Amino acid sequence: MIYTITFNPAIDYVIHADNINFGAVNRAAREEIYFGGKGINVSIILAELGIPSKALGFTAGFTGEAIEKGILEMGIETDFVHLDNGFSRINVKIKTENETEVNGQGPDIPQKKLTELFQKLDAVNTGDTIVLAGSIPSSLPSDVYEKILLYLNSKKIRAVVDASKELLVNALKYKPFLIKPNNFELEEIFGVSISNFDEIIKYARKLKNMGAVNVLVSMAGEGAVLVDERNEIHTIGVCKGVVKNSVGAGDSMIAGFIAGCENNDYEYALKLGTACGGATAFSGSLAKREDIFKLMKQL
Repeated sequence: MIYTITFNPAIDYVIHADNINFGAVNRAAREEIYFGGKGINVSIILAELGIPSKALGFTAGFTGEAIEKGILEMGIETDFVHLDNGFSRINVKIKTENETEVNGQGPDIPQKKLTELFQKLDAVNTGDTIVLAGSIPSSLPSDVYEKILLYLNSKKIRAVVDASKELLVNALKYKPFLIKPNNFELEEIFGVSISNFDEIIKYARKLKNMGAVNVLVSMAGEGAVLVDERNEIHTIGVCKGVVKNSVGAGDSMIAGFIAGCENNDYEYALKLGTACGGATAFSGSLAKREDIFKLMKQL
């Protein structure tokens, strides 16, 4: 089973407008609602690929109920911890010629509810995959990723960590199966300026030597590079299309990679991950199965 954890899920309320006049009443041309958060995005793409997963995390209030109901209707199993106070956040995204976002803060998560999440992790078995993605709410300890990986360490799971800076580096001692920094995050981690492909491979290998099993570095329009568990290098370009949306593209890439490497076929995993990321970038929301496999034919 694949488990995804989303500490701070959200309803994304997307407003399309011709223009916005601040300080005045504005009318939307159209509007959309999506349920998300990085871990949830991974589960949604896995569902498009026909792979079951279970979404874990925290929800609260009427918005939390809507998120959970919406995910269940997509065919995704859930096992959220329900908070007693507050409500799951709403992110408002205003799209005109430019994009303006106002992201909600989300509810506080007390220690007893974090303990409840750890109790749910007892269901994770050896050989399962767990996805830890995104930032950590301020009400949780900053080392919660490490605590989760330590808690599950004896079970020999496959951990996927998509985080930045210290969150990522501190998780490496638990030998995560996959990490996915981008080229800018590589620069931040090592305090360097990366100017060429060879340097990306150099610093990706450093992360591998620090504990990561597979290191996947995304480079936006330049494609991606993978240093796999055998220390082999795989490279890939980008799919052709018009970029309409960047939200969830990285999460989609992770989902595709997980789905594609069931038999440790990392060449195929990289292709499927790239197609999933591209299909999301070229659509108004997360990718659909038919669009993913259309792009696979380009690679």
